[in-house]
Amino acid sequence: MKNRRGFLRIFFVLILFGVMNLLHMIDSPAWANIRGVDIVRFIATGMCFGAAIFCLAAYFHGRRFFEDQDPVK
Repeated sequence: MKNRRGFLRIFFVLILFGVMNLLHMIDSPAWANIRGVDIVRFIATGMCFGAAIFCLAAYFHGRRFFEDQDPVK
């Protein structure tokens, strides 16, 4: 159960960072002159949201999520 709570905490932290980056990018007037740094930030924001979705799925799926990945029984 403790491991499941960790996934939920990670989910909220990743959502927080993703939303902060997304709001900062949307507020920036440089969308017409997009630079390489902006593209990397956009990709990183997407990765934060993707990892958050993974953590949420692991939280709801529970212990069965990692049963198939255990090589030693």
